Amino acid sequence: MSAAVQHTLASSATLEGTSLHTGQKVTLTLKPAAEGHGFKFRRVDLPDQPFINADVEKVQTVERATTLAEGSVKVHTVEHVISALSGMGVDNALIEMDANEPPIGDGSSRPFVEMIKRVGVVAQSTPRRVWEIREPIHQETADGTIITIVPSKTFRVSVTNVGPEGRFTQYFSTEVTPATYEQEICAARTFVYYEDVKPLLEKGLIKGGSLESAVVIRGNEIMSKEAMRFSNEFARHKALDLIGDLMLSGVRILGHVIAVKPGHGPNTKMAGVLKAEYNRMRSMVPADVNLPVGEGVLGINDVLRILPHRYPFLMVDRIVDCLSENKCIAMKNITINEPYFSGHFPGHPIMPGVLQLEAMAQVSSVLMLRKPENTGKLGYFMSADKVKWRRPVFPGDTLFIESEILKIRGSIGQTRCRCLVNGEVVSEAELKFALLDR
Repeated sequence: MSAAVQHTLASSATLEGTSLHTGQKVTLTLKPAAEGHGFKFRRVDLPDQPFINADVEKVQTVERATTLAEGSVKVHTVEHVISALSGMGVDNALIEMDANEPPIGDGSSRPFVEMIKRVGVVAQSTPRRVWEIREPIHQETADGTIITIVPSKTFRVSVTNVGPEGRFTQYFSTEVTPATYEQEICAARTFVYYEDVKPLLEKGLIKGGSLESAVVIRGNEIMSKEAMRFSNEFARHKALDLIGDLMLSGVRILGHVIAVKPGHGPNTKMAGVLKAEYNRMRSMVPADVNLPVGEGVLGINDVLRILPHRYPFLMVDRIVDCLSENKCIAMKNITINEPYFSGHFPGHPIMPGVLQLEAMAQVSSVLMLRKPENTGKLGYFMSADKVKWRRPVFPGDTLFIESEILKIRGSIGQTRCRCLVNGEVVSEAELKFALLDR
Protein backbone atom coordinates (compact mmCIF):
# COMPACT_ATOMS: atom_id res chain seq x y z
CA MET A 1 0.00 0.00 0.00
CA SER A 2 1.47 3.36 -1.07
CA ALA A 3 1.43 5.97 1.70
CA ALA A 4 1.63 8.75 -0.89
CA VAL A 5 -1.98 8.66 -2.12
CA GLN A 6 -5.42 8.39 -0.58
CA HIS A 7 -7.19 5.03 -0.24
CA THR A 8 -10.76 3.86 0.04
CA LEU A 9 -12.59 0.54 0.33
CA ALA A 10 -12.80 -1.69 -2.71
CA SER A 11 -16.51 -2.36 -2.05
CA SER A 12 -19.13 -2.21 0.71
CA ALA A 13 -19.13 -4.36 3.85
CA THR A 14 -21.90 -4.81 6.44
CA LEU A 15 -21.91 -5.74 10.14
CA GLU A 16 -24.90 -6.36 12.42
CA GLY A 17 -24.86 -6.27 16.21
CA THR A 18 -25.82 -4.49 19.42
CA SER A 19 -24.76 -1.01 20.52
CA LEU A 20 -22.85 -0.82 23.81
CA HIS A 21 -24.44 2.19 25.48
CA THR A 22 -27.94 2.28 23.92
CA GLY A 23 -28.44 -1.50 23.63
CA GLN A 24 -30.09 -1.05 20.22
CA LYS A 25 -29.79 -3.50 17.35
CA VAL A 26 -27.85 -1.85 14.55
CA THR A 27 -26.65 -2.57 11.04
CA LEU A 28 -23.47 -0.75 10.01
CA THR A 29 -22.25 -0.59 6.42
CA LEU A 30 -18.84 0.71 5.34
CA LYS A 31 -18.91 2.10 1.80
CA PRO A 32 -16.25 3.42 -0.59
CA ALA A 33 -16.04 7.19 -0.93
CA ALA A 34 -14.50 9.68 -3.32
CA GLU A 35 -11.13 11.34 -2.90
CA GLY A 36 -11.16 14.11 -0.30
CA HIS A 37 -14.38 12.77 1.24
CA GLY A 38 -12.80 11.76 4.54
CA PHE A 39 -14.95 9.87 7.04
CA LYS A 40 -18.67 10.66 7.28
CA PHE A 41 -21.45 8.97 9.21
CA ARG A 42 -24.95 8.68 7.78
CA ARG A 43 -28.08 7.91 9.81
CA VAL A 44 -30.14 5.94 7.27
CA ASP A 45 -32.86 5.36 9.87
CA LEU A 46 -33.82 9.06 9.95
CA PRO A 47 -35.75 11.21 7.46
CA ASP A 48 -33.47 12.66 4.76
CA GLN A 49 -30.71 10.29 5.97
CA PRO A 50 -28.50 13.09 7.40
CA PHE A 51 -24.69 13.08 7.36
CA ILE A 52 -22.30 13.88 10.21
CA ASN A 53 -18.66 14.60 9.47
CA ALA A 54 -16.06 12.79 11.58
CA ASP A 55 -14.73 16.17 12.69
CA VAL A 56 -13.56 17.32 16.12
CA GLU A 57 -15.82 20.35 15.76
CA LYS A 58 -18.81 17.97 15.82
CA VAL A 59 -17.79 16.40 19.16
CA GLN A 60 -20.61 16.81 21.66
CA THR A 61 -19.79 14.56 24.60
CA VAL A 62 -16.80 12.44 25.60
CA GLU A 63 -18.04 10.49 28.62
CA ARG A 64 -16.93 6.86 28.22
CA ALA A 65 -17.09 7.31 24.42
CA THR A 66 -16.89 9.99 21.74
CA THR A 67 -20.22 11.34 20.48
CA LEU A 68 -20.63 13.47 17.35
CA ALA A 69 -23.65 15.65 16.67
CA GLU A 70 -25.04 17.72 13.81
CA GLY A 71 -27.97 19.65 15.23
CA SER A 72 -30.22 17.10 16.94
CA VAL A 73 -28.71 14.16 15.03
CA LYS A 74 -26.10 12.17 16.95
CA VAL A 75 -23.78 9.21 16.55
CA HIS A 76 -22.20 7.67 19.66
CA THR A 77 -19.03 5.65 20.24
CA VAL A 78 -17.43 6.54 16.92
CA GLU A 79 -13.81 6.01 17.99
CA HIS A 80 -13.53 2.25 17.30
CA VAL A 81 -14.68 2.35 13.67
CA ILE A 82 -12.66 5.52 12.89
CA SER A 83 -9.63 3.95 14.54
CA ALA A 84 -9.98 0.81 12.41
CA LEU A 85 -10.36 2.75 9.16
CA SER A 86 -7.45 5.05 9.94
CA GLY A 87 -5.23 2.28 11.28
CA MET A 88 -5.81 0.13 8.19
CA GLY A 89 -4.86 2.94 5.83
CA VAL A 90 -8.31 4.05 4.67
CA ASP A 91 -8.74 7.79 4.03
CA ASN A 92 -12.23 8.00 2.57
CA ALA A 93 -15.30 6.04 3.66
CA LEU A 94 -19.02 6.48 4.24
CA ILE A 95 -20.26 4.85 7.46
CA GLU A 96 -23.99 4.13 7.28
CA MET A 97 -25.96 3.09 10.37
CA ASP A 98 -29.64 2.46 11.05
CA ALA A 99 -29.24 3.46 14.71
CA ASN A 100 -27.20 6.05 16.62
CA GLU A 101 -24.26 3.84 17.63
CA PRO A 102 -22.08 1.20 15.91
CA PRO A 103 -22.24 -2.43 17.08
CA ILE A 104 -19.89 -3.01 20.01
CA GLY A 105 -18.93 -6.55 19.01
CA ASP A 106 -16.32 -7.86 21.44
CA GLY A 107 -15.37 -4.35 22.58
CA SER A 108 -12.43 -4.04 20.18
CA SER A 109 -12.06 -2.71 16.64
CA ARG A 110 -11.26 -6.16 15.26
CA PRO A 111 -14.76 -6.68 13.75
CA PHE A 112 -14.27 -3.49 11.68
CA VAL A 113 -10.77 -4.55 10.64
CA GLU A 114 -12.20 -7.88 9.48
CA MET A 115 -14.78 -5.99 7.40
CA ILE A 116 -12.03 -3.90 5.79
CA LYS A 117 -9.90 -6.97 5.12
CA ARG A 118 -12.86 -8.78 3.61
CA VAL A 119 -13.47 -6.19 0.90
CA GLY A 120 -9.94 -4.80 0.53
CA VAL A 121 -8.48 -1.32 0.19
CA VAL A 122 -7.75 0.41 -3.13
CA ALA A 123 -5.50 3.34 -4.01
CA GLN A 124 -6.90 6.60 -5.34
CA SER A 125 -5.09 9.27 -7.37
CA THR A 126 -5.13 12.27 -5.01
CA PRO A 127 -2.12 12.76 -2.70
CA ARG A 128 -2.74 11.91 0.96
CA ARG A 129 -2.53 14.80 3.42
CA VAL A 130 0.09 13.99 6.04
CA TRP A 131 1.39 16.60 8.45
CA GLU A 132 4.91 16.02 9.72
CA ILE A 133 5.10 17.44 13.24
CA ARG A 134 8.20 19.66 13.52
CA GLU A 135 7.83 21.16 17.00
CA PRO A 136 6.56 19.46 20.19
CA ILE A 137 2.88 19.92 21.09
CA HIS A 138 2.12 19.41 24.79
CA GLN A 139 -1.14 19.22 26.72
CA GLU A 140 -1.96 18.55 30.38
CA THR A 141 -5.45 18.38 31.87
CA ALA A 142 -6.71 18.71 35.43
CA ASP A 143 -7.34 14.97 35.77
CA GLY A 144 -3.63 14.21 35.34
CA THR A 145 -3.70 13.29 31.65
CA ILE A 146 -0.60 14.23 29.69
CA ILE A 147 -0.41 14.06 25.91
CA THR A 148 2.74 15.16 24.07
CA ILE A 149 3.45 14.88 20.35
CA VAL A 150 7.12 15.10 19.35
CA PRO A 151 8.72 15.02 15.89
CA SER A 152 9.10 11.63 14.24
CA LYS A 153 9.45 10.36 10.68
CA THR A 154 6.71 7.80 11.40
CA PHE A 155 3.36 7.79 13.22
CA ARG A 156 3.99 6.24 16.63
CA VAL A 157 1.95 5.96 19.83
CA SER A 158 3.24 5.29 23.35
CA VAL A 159 0.51 4.93 25.96
CA THR A 160 0.56 4.49 29.73
CA ASN A 161 -2.73 3.36 31.28
CA VAL A 162 -3.22 4.10 34.98
CA GLY A 163 -6.33 2.75 36.70
CA PRO A 164 -7.87 3.80 40.04
CA GLU A 165 -5.35 3.62 42.89
CA GLY A 166 -2.74 2.81 40.28
CA ARG A 167 -4.32 -0.55 39.43
CA PHE A 168 -3.43 -2.14 36.09
CA THR A 169 -0.78 0.39 35.21
CA GLN A 170 0.35 -0.74 31.77
CA TYR A 171 2.53 0.57 28.94
CA PHE A 172 2.37 0.01 25.20
CA SER A 173 4.35 1.54 22.34
CA THR A 174 4.40 0.88 18.60
CA GLU A 175 4.75 2.46 15.20
CA VAL A 176 1.28 2.47 13.65
CA THR A 177 1.03 0.84 10.24
CA PRO A 178 -1.78 -1.32 8.80
CA ALA A 179 0.26 -4.41 9.74
CA THR A 180 0.97 -3.37 13.34
CA TYR A 181 -2.58 -2.06 13.79
CA GLU A 182 -4.03 -5.42 12.76
CA GLN A 183 -1.57 -7.50 14.78
CA GLU A 184 -0.97 -5.40 17.89
CA ILE A 185 -3.88 -3.01 18.43
CA CYS A 186 -7.26 -3.90 16.93
CA ALA A 187 -7.97 -6.94 19.15
CA ALA A 188 -7.59 -4.99 22.43
CA ARG A 189 -11.00 -4.74 24.14
CA THR A 190 -12.64 -1.88 25.96
CA PHE A 191 -12.68 -2.26 29.74
CA VAL A 192 -14.62 -0.99 32.73
CA TYR A 193 -14.10 -1.05 36.49
CA TYR A 194 -16.84 -2.79 38.46
CA GLU A 195 -17.37 0.20 40.74
CA ASP A 196 -18.17 2.33 37.67
CA VAL A 197 -20.84 0.00 36.29
CA LYS A 198 -23.69 1.15 38.55
CA PRO A 199 -23.17 4.88 37.88
CA LEU A 200 -23.04 4.17 34.14
CA LEU A 201 -26.31 2.25 34.31
CA GLU A 202 -27.91 5.07 36.30
CA LYS A 203 -26.91 7.46 33.50
CA GLY A 204 -28.59 5.22 30.93
CA LEU A 205 -25.31 3.92 29.50
CA ILE A 206 -23.91 0.42 28.72
CA LYS A 207 -27.40 -1.03 28.15
CA GLY A 208 -25.85 -3.37 25.60
CA GLY A 209 -22.86 -4.26 27.74
CA SER A 210 -21.96 -7.81 28.74
CA LEU A 211 -18.96 -9.85 29.80
CA GLU A 212 -18.54 -10.68 26.09
CA SER A 213 -18.40 -7.03 24.96
CA ALA A 214 -15.95 -5.59 27.49
CA VAL A 215 -13.36 -6.56 30.09
CA VAL A 216 -14.83 -6.01 33.56
CA ILE A 217 -12.39 -5.44 36.43
CA ARG A 218 -13.36 -6.02 40.06
CA GLY A 219 -10.63 -5.14 42.52
CA ASN A 220 -7.53 -6.75 41.05
CA GLU A 221 -9.42 -9.52 39.24
CA ILE A 222 -10.75 -9.87 35.70
CA MET A 223 -14.41 -10.94 35.64
CA SER A 224 -14.74 -11.45 31.88
CA LYS A 225 -15.11 -14.96 30.50
CA GLU A 226 -12.24 -14.64 28.04
CA ALA A 227 -8.70 -14.32 29.37
CA MET A 228 -6.64 -11.22 28.68
CA ARG A 229 -5.58 -11.14 25.04
CA PHE A 230 -2.39 -9.24 25.87
CA SER A 231 -0.62 -8.65 29.16
CA ASN A 232 -1.05 -4.92 28.49
CA GLU A 233 -4.45 -5.10 26.77
CA PHE A 234 -5.79 -2.01 28.52
CA ALA A 235 -2.91 0.19 27.34
CA ARG A 236 -3.37 -1.19 23.82
CA HIS A 237 -7.07 -0.34 23.89
CA LYS A 238 -6.22 3.18 25.05
CA ALA A 239 -3.94 3.41 22.00
CA LEU A 240 -6.82 2.19 19.82
CA ASP A 241 -9.11 4.93 21.19
CA LEU A 242 -6.37 7.54 20.88
CA ILE A 243 -5.84 6.76 17.18
CA GLY A 244 -9.56 7.10 16.48
CA ASP A 245 -10.02 10.29 18.49
CA LEU A 246 -6.96 12.06 17.01
CA MET A 247 -8.19 11.31 13.48
CA LEU A 248 -11.08 13.69 14.19
CA SER A 249 -8.50 16.43 13.51
CA GLY A 250 -8.97 15.58 9.83
CA VAL A 251 -5.29 15.05 9.06
CA ARG A 252 -2.86 12.18 9.42
CA ILE A 253 0.34 13.05 11.22
CA LEU A 254 3.92 11.90 11.30
CA GLY A 255 4.84 12.25 14.94
CA HIS A 256 5.29 10.33 18.17
CA VAL A 257 2.22 10.63 20.41
CA ILE A 258 3.14 10.03 24.07
CA ALA A 259 0.07 9.75 26.31
CA VAL A 260 -0.26 9.14 30.04
CA LYS A 261 -3.80 8.36 31.28
CA PRO A 262 -5.45 9.26 27.96
CA GLY A 263 -9.22 9.48 27.67
CA HIS A 264 -11.76 10.68 25.14
CA GLY A 265 -11.89 14.19 26.60
CA PRO A 266 -8.13 14.90 26.45
CA ASN A 267 -7.82 12.96 23.17
CA THR A 268 -10.41 15.06 21.37
CA LYS A 269 -9.01 18.23 22.94
CA MET A 270 -5.65 17.37 21.39
CA ALA A 271 -7.41 16.65 18.08
CA GLY A 272 -8.75 20.20 18.26
CA VAL A 273 -5.24 21.55 18.87
CA LEU A 274 -3.92 19.57 15.90
CA LYS A 275 -6.65 20.88 13.63
CA ALA A 276 -6.04 24.48 14.73
CA GLU A 277 -2.25 24.23 14.34
CA TYR A 278 -2.58 22.54 10.97
CA ASN A 279 -4.94 25.25 9.73
CA ARG A 280 -2.58 27.93 11.06
CA MET A 281 0.29 26.37 9.12
CA ARG A 282 -1.85 26.15 5.97
CA SER A 283 -2.88 29.79 6.29
CA MET A 284 0.74 30.87 5.87
CA VAL A 285 0.84 29.41 2.36
CA PRO A 286 -0.51 31.40 -0.64
CA ALA A 287 -3.82 30.15 -1.98
CA ASP A 288 -2.30 29.16 -5.31
CA VAL A 289 0.35 26.94 -3.72
CA ASN A 290 -0.87 23.34 -3.68
CA LEU A 291 0.80 21.45 -0.84
CA PRO A 292 1.00 17.75 -1.62
CA VAL A 293 1.72 14.77 0.60
CA GLY A 294 3.59 15.24 3.86
CA GLU A 295 3.06 18.93 4.32
CA GLY A 296 4.80 20.17 7.41
CA VAL A 297 6.92 22.97 8.78
CA LEU A 298 10.62 23.28 9.42
CA GLY A 299 10.96 25.87 12.17
CA ILE A 300 13.82 28.31 12.53
CA ASN A 301 15.79 25.92 14.76
CA ASP A 302 15.59 23.23 12.06
CA VAL A 303 16.79 25.74 9.45
CA LEU A 304 19.72 26.79 11.66
CA ARG A 305 20.79 23.15 11.97
CA ILE A 306 20.98 22.85 8.17
CA LEU A 307 22.31 26.23 7.03
CA PRO A 308 25.51 27.94 8.23
CA HIS A 309 23.95 31.40 7.75
CA ARG A 310 23.07 33.56 10.77
CA TYR A 311 21.34 36.90 11.33
CA PRO A 312 21.40 39.37 9.66
CA PHE A 313 22.21 37.26 6.61
CA LEU A 314 19.74 34.44 7.20
CA MET A 315 16.97 34.98 4.63
CA VAL A 316 14.67 32.13 5.69
CA ASP A 317 12.27 32.20 8.66
CA ARG A 318 10.61 28.84 8.14
CA ILE A 319 10.27 26.03 5.58
CA VAL A 320 6.84 24.83 4.46
CA ASP A 321 8.01 21.38 3.48
CA CYS A 322 6.06 19.48 0.81
CA LEU A 323 7.90 16.25 1.60
CA SER A 324 8.64 15.89 -2.09
CA GLU A 325 12.34 15.16 -2.30
CA ASN A 326 12.68 17.72 -5.07
CA LYS A 327 10.57 20.70 -4.03
CA CYS A 328 9.95 22.86 -0.99
CA ILE A 329 8.46 26.21 -0.07
CA ALA A 330 9.89 28.65 2.48
CA MET A 331 8.70 31.84 4.11
CA LYS A 332 10.39 35.13 5.02
CA ASN A 333 8.58 37.91 6.89
CA ILE A 334 9.83 41.26 5.60
CA THR A 335 9.88 43.84 8.42
CA ILE A 336 11.07 47.45 8.58
CA ASN A 337 13.65 46.28 11.14
CA GLU A 338 15.69 44.51 8.46
CA PRO A 339 19.15 46.17 8.51
CA TYR A 340 19.28 46.72 4.74
CA PHE A 341 16.29 49.09 4.85
CA SER A 342 18.32 51.76 6.65
CA GLY A 343 20.38 52.43 3.52
CA HIS A 344 18.49 50.97 0.57
CA PHE A 345 16.23 53.62 -0.97
CA PRO A 346 15.83 55.76 2.19
CA GLY A 347 12.28 57.07 2.42
CA HIS A 348 11.09 54.36 0.04
CA PRO A 349 12.34 51.05 1.50
CA ILE A 350 12.34 48.01 -0.78
CA MET A 351 14.04 44.63 -0.38
CA PRO A 352 17.17 44.42 -2.56
CA GLY A 353 16.73 42.04 -5.47
CA VAL A 354 20.07 40.39 -4.79
CA LEU A 355 18.83 39.43 -1.33
CA GLN A 356 15.77 37.79 -2.86
CA LEU A 357 18.27 35.85 -4.96
CA GLU A 358 20.16 34.95 -1.76
CA ALA A 359 16.89 33.77 -0.18
CA MET A 360 16.33 31.47 -3.18
CA ALA A 361 19.87 30.14 -2.81
CA GLN A 362 19.40 29.41 0.91
CA VAL A 363 16.12 27.58 0.33
CA SER A 364 17.75 25.57 -2.45
CA SER A 365 20.56 24.66 -0.05
CA VAL A 366 18.05 23.43 2.55
CA LEU A 367 16.30 21.34 -0.11
CA MET A 368 19.50 19.67 -1.32
CA LEU A 369 21.21 19.33 2.08
CA ARG A 370 18.19 17.48 3.52
CA LYS A 371 18.97 14.53 1.26
CA PRO A 372 20.69 11.83 3.37
CA GLU A 373 23.67 11.61 1.01
CA ASN A 374 24.35 15.35 1.47
CA THR A 375 24.20 15.44 5.28
CA GLY A 376 27.01 17.56 6.71
CA LYS A 377 27.88 19.26 3.41
CA LEU A 378 27.62 22.91 2.38
CA GLY A 379 26.07 24.37 -0.76
CA TYR A 380 28.33 26.87 -2.53
CA PHE A 381 26.61 29.24 -4.98
CA MET A 382 28.13 28.89 -8.48
CA SER A 383 25.87 30.73 -10.91
CA ALA A 384 22.46 32.30 -11.49
CA ASP A 385 20.66 32.15 -14.86
CA LYS A 386 17.33 33.45 -16.18
CA VAL A 387 17.12 35.95 -13.30
CA LYS A 388 14.10 38.25 -13.39
CA TRP A 389 12.75 40.80 -10.90
CA ARG A 390 9.13 41.56 -11.60
CA ARG A 391 7.96 43.87 -8.80
CA PRO A 392 9.31 45.43 -5.59
CA VAL A 393 9.03 43.82 -2.15
CA PHE A 394 8.18 46.17 0.72
CA PRO A 395 8.26 46.01 4.55
CA GLY A 396 5.16 44.18 5.74
CA ASP A 397 5.19 41.71 2.85
CA THR A 398 5.43 37.98 3.43
CA LEU A 399 7.83 36.47 0.93
CA PHE A 400 7.26 32.86 -0.10
CA ILE A 401 10.24 31.19 -1.76
CA GLU A 402 9.79 28.09 -3.91
CA SER A 403 12.72 25.89 -4.91
CA GLU A 404 12.66 22.81 -7.13
CA ILE A 405 15.63 20.59 -7.96
CA LEU A 406 16.16 20.28 -11.69
CA LYS A 407 19.08 17.87 -11.45
CA ILE A 408 21.96 16.74 -9.27
CA ARG A 409 25.02 15.19 -10.89
CA GLY A 410 27.78 14.24 -8.53
CA SER A 411 28.54 17.28 -6.40
CA ILE A 412 26.74 19.78 -8.70
CA GLY A 413 23.09 20.67 -8.16
CA GLN A 414 20.73 22.89 -10.15
CA THR A 415 17.42 24.39 -8.97
CA ARG A 416 14.58 26.48 -10.36
CA CYS A 417 13.28 29.11 -7.90
CA ARG A 418 10.78 31.88 -7.58
CA CYS A 419 9.63 34.33 -4.90
CA LEU A 420 5.97 35.26 -4.42
CA VAL A 421 4.04 37.92 -2.49
CA ASN A 422 0.25 37.59 -2.23
CA GLY A 423 0.36 34.88 -4.88
CA GLU A 424 2.21 37.06 -7.44
CA VAL A 425 5.70 36.22 -8.67
CA VAL A 426 8.13 38.97 -7.66
CA SER A 427 11.38 37.33 -8.78
CA GLU A 428 12.70 34.08 -10.28
CA ALA A 429 15.95 32.40 -11.25
CA GLU A 430 17.75 29.14 -12.02
CA LEU A 431 20.66 28.50 -9.64
CA LYS A 432 23.67 26.16 -9.67
CA PHE A 433 25.56 24.90 -6.59
CA ALA A 434 28.56 22.87 -5.63
CA LEU A 435 27.89 20.52 -2.73
CA LEU A 436 31.11 20.16 -0.78
CA ASP A 437 32.17 18.78 2.59
CA ARG A 438 32.45 21.26 5.42
